[in-house]
Amino acid sequence: MKRRSYAVAVCSIAVFSSLFVMTAFGAVEKGESEHSTEMNKTADTPQIVTGNIVETMNSGGYTYICLEQKGKKIWFAAPQLAVSKGQVMSFDLGMEMKNFTSKTLNRTFDSIYFVTGPITAQPEATNNAVTASHDIKQSASLQPSEKISVKKAAGKNAYTVAEIFAKKDSLNEKPALIRGKVVKVSSGIMGKNWIHLQDGTGEAAKGTNDLVATSQDNPAVGDIVTIKGTVFKDKDFGAGYKYSVIMEQAKVQR
Repeated sequence: MKRRSYAVAVCSIAVFSSLFVMTAFGAVEKGESEHSTEMNKTADTPQIVTGNIVETMNSGGYTYICLEQKGKKIWFAAPQLAVSKGQVMSFDLGMEMKNFTSKTLNRTFDSIYFVTGPITAQPEATNNAVTASHDIKQSASLQPSEKISVKKAAGKNAYTVAEIFAKKDSLNEKPALIRGKVVKVSSGIMGKNWIHLQDGTGEAAKGTNDLVATSQDNPAVGDIVTIKGTVFKDKDFGAGYKYSVIMEQAKVQR
């Protein structure tokens, strides 16, 4: 009797888990799998796959991405996002679905992992943010070992990088002026250019030495620039893009 009760409980849990996953992903393209789909949860310890995109397509509100890691190809499906072949991305192995058939693609995947989005592959921020990998179209950066020392900007609302982090609460949604060296630029992401500025202040270990500013301007890595924009604290762009402090609507002055 105990064995039967245990078996019923296990079956109930399995059915509930399957329904939960299907609901969470919009019933996986609205229930488009025609075949019996086996769902497997990976080990308790998250496994991360990083690789180059070798194949991708959009369908049913999802982006299907095939990553190649050390010669092995692994398929993922995430809510639709902009990606391109050759791009490096990382995903956390979550719920695996075997023998999944997509009606809209008219294709069956032997194995595919449904995920909420990518994780950090080429970080768009430093330690001051918990972030997923952005759609990096163009990216360049300085060597991290380079020593940087830039004189603070002059004038009203001028701050160093460290001061903006330290005063983020009082500076929230207020204008600021900062002068620094462009150490990284990622262009054309979410309709913006993401500029990393450093001036030699702050602590790398705490991520308070690198300030991200979003702008329509696109300075070159290595430029010494003055940027004027609005400071925002605890900015969440969704999909894991969270910044403890960021400058938005920035204008670059040389």
